[in-house]
Amino acid sequence: MAKKDTWKKFPHADAAYQYAGAALKKNWARLHLGDAETYPDEAGLKALVKANPGLADSAGDLKSAATALQEAWRLFHAGELQKAHDAGLEIGPLGYTVANKSASIYGNYLETADTKKLALFEEITARCEELQQAAPKWANAWYFHAYALGRYSQGISVVKALAQGLGGKIKDSLTRAIKLEGRHADAHIAFGTYHAEIIDKVGGLLGGATYGASKDEGVKHFKQALKLNPDSAIARVEYANGLVMMYGKSRLAEAGALYEEAAQCEPLDAMERLDVELAKAELEE
Repeated sequence: MAKKDTWKKFPHADAAYQYAGAALKKNWARLHLGDAETYPDEAGLKALVKANPGLADSAGDLKSAATALQEAWRLFHAGELQKAHDAGLEIGPLGYTVANKSASIYGNYLETADTKKLALFEEITARCEELQQAAPKWANAWYFHAYALGRYSQGISVVKALAQGLGGKIKDSLTRAIKLEGRHADAHIAFGTYHAEIIDKVGGLLGGATYGASKDEGVKHFKQALKLNPDSAIARVEYANGLVMMYGKSRLAEAGALYEEAAQCEPLDAMERLDVELAKAELEE
């Protein structure tokens, strides 16, 4: 997206989503149960660079990078998505994950123009592919690649995306993300959605034979996501959507119950608030 564009504001600003000073580290584990991202202090960044030597040349001073990254994540959690995105990009590859997550959430929830949504997801995909070269052992380089391609696919139509070979790329990136970080609840959600979308669009027989999609695997991933992140609203929302896509009307009651649970979840940051508001909106329809 061109820099001149101003992103829409997060509409539910709340002081509770401000994690100043030590509050960020204190709440990090709960805030990042979904993406399993390591807290970005100097020690965490040293470990990341050691595991991914390709990051060394762009990392710079890790103490300074850690301070900048923590501030970028504070902006993200507070709902200052454009500022978090821009701050991440200024840091360089070490900041790509916060930039990608900010753009992902903005594009999915707040951007209304289809062309801008697709452009955002294309930019995220390109950054992830760059990051995969430098940091192949960073799970979120693969997860956000799959996420962006998945949302892009929904934007152009899943059938068209499958014809372009995007399904295989999504599956590969999610497989890599989970292999690198088995506790990645969001990757399990996305994998559940992968199975559900394919079965919904091309059917179980063709979906299974061509793309390895199955209802059992879809449900397995959704359940694992909830096991890993039991307070997640979005895990419930996507599980509900997946059940309807895979099983139709026979699972509507179960899907409705999941939406009710999602609407009752207590959000700890801007992203979680958007998830909860989505569930509430679905219940009102």
